[in-house]
Amino acid sequence: ENPKKTKFGPLSDQDRIFTNLYGRHDWSLKGALRRGDWYKTKEILLKGTDWILNEVKVSGLRGRGGAGFPTGMKWGFMNKPSDGR
Repeated sequence: ENPKKTKFGPLSDQDRIFTNLYGRHDWSLKGALRRGDWYKTKEILLKGTDWILNEVKVSGLRGRGGAGFPTGMKWGFMNKPSDGR
């Protein structure tokens, strides 16, 4: 058996968002950019909040709490215009 596990559940290492979770690599912004972090982030943000929110909803991502609340729904609550409070 391979001692270096590169797949945990359905997620492979190359699909991970956080590539330096345990601080084993350069933690600076330049280090993150060299690892490919932030790749195409500007293009994603330019698609707008509605597109991003829909992608999160479609992904099925859920919270880590006991209820597993849908992340897309939670983010939808936070995206409302200010009521002045």
